[in-house]
Amino acid sequence: MQNSTPDKVSLRSFPFTFWMAIIFEFFERGSYYGVMSILSVYLTNELDFTKSSVGVIKSTIQPLLYFLPILTGAIADRMGYRKTFMVAFSLLGLGYFLTSQSTGYSAVFASLVIMGLGAGTFKPIVSGTIAKVTDENTSSVGFGIFYWTINLGAFLFPLVIVPWLKSMDWSYVMLASAICTGSMLLPTIFLYKEPKREVQAKESFSKVAKDIFSKIAVVFMDWRFILFILIYSMFWILYFQMFDSVLWYVQAFVDATPLNNFINSTFGTNWTFQIEHVTVINAGAIILLQIVISAIVRRTKALPTMLAGISIATLGMAILSINTSIWVFMAGIFIFSIGEMTAHPKFISYLGLIAPKDKKATYMGFGFLYGVFGSGIGGIVGALLYLKFIDNPMIELVRTALSKTNSGIILADNCTIKQALAAGESIGLSKDAIALAAHPSTLWLIFAGIGVCCVIGLILYEKLIGTRETSK
Repeated sequence: MQNSTPDKVSLRSFPFTFWMAIIFEFFERGSYYGVMSILSVYLTNELDFTKSSVGVIKSTIQPLLYFLPILTGAIADRMGYRKTFMVAFSLLGLGYFLTSQSTGYSAVFASLVIMGLGAGTFKPIVSGTIAKVTDENTSSVGFGIFYWTINLGAFLFPLVIVPWLKSMDWSYVMLASAICTGSMLLPTIFLYKEPKREVQAKESFSKVAKDIFSKIAVVFMDWRFILFILIYSMFWILYFQMFDSVLWYVQAFVDATPLNNFINSTFGTNWTFQIEHVTVINAGAIILLQIVISAIVRRTKALPTMLAGISIATLGMAILSINTSIWVFMAGIFIFSIGEMTAHPKFISYLGLIAPKDKKATYMGFGFLYGVFGSGIGGIVGALLYLKFIDNPMIELVRTALSKTNSGIILADNCTIKQALAAGESIGLSKDAIALAAHPSTLWLIFAGIGVCCVIGLILYEKLIGTRETSK
């Protein structure tokens, strides 16, 4: 019997379980990016958390999404994908719901940790389902649909659903995510068909755990591998600013009026650019250009392509330092997204070059560590840098102005920028006047400098340490 060729792959080539996984991914990723597109601003502006405390939250929950899969993936192979999906959706729904109802720091932190545990449990089994229900002929197209779905969710939810819900109450965004993820329990129970397990149920959890931790030990003892991941993580420190410092910056400094006027006059709408649309720019660029860029770099060498992509992304971050124009901002984010699309696909290729030949599968499975380090460092570093170069100078300006008046207002040492602005306006200082004390250009140039360090680090790594194979 003649095998089907990739040209003959159609949507009908995929089984029902594949499409169930696609639906799961769309609603889970849409829910996640919908929340992440506003979370940092919601926590600081609506719940009055300090930016440093938000940085601690983000540096905790985001690494869970990248580290947990090494544990939950192995457990799912033993326990079964349906049961694991049920656990994941239960945790996700509960975490988002509790976040929507919580206002205290500890309660919000705990709620988001529950959400992170759910997302980290979900991540390996949805991609594992795709892998199990596709074959050599359909795998490439299947994962293409899968990755496109991720960005479609990240595009549509912040574009359409988040602004509508936020206009009523910010907490409704988290509540909607709870409904979207929790409701996936029903198709999981009644429609999802369990793929064939590769690990038999007779294997004990202790054996599974021992195997996992032995692999962790092997990987972390390989200094050249960990060093490469740490260097590459610097690029992801920049990426995770899209959900933290970039959002704070947009809300405080970027005037979207020219963009709003252009769109509304062109299409006859009443549209307004909001913080959640930062995610829309990034996801939209990937939806439009990923196939084109992937085709361009398909035959290029891994490391030079990574260097080019990181350099482009670094340029995008540096562009933000020019001024606060909405057009400059959008150009910067768009260029950063092009860099991301160029660099990251080649990361997997280069990872294979530095992995020992007899342990490639293990090492490739630990490639996600860039997300652990990048998000773990990026969350808190981004918050601290934002405070140093933007919030603190503005607070100090207001404090100095208050000391010269007889208002009787004294700012606490740990006051937020929201409190400082209110105090400043009470004595006649405008927000624009206070904002002149900030140094946003310095902030973005520092992040661009981190990108430059990443490029230099990778070049030195290749020159001084090198790969275990020829870099092709």
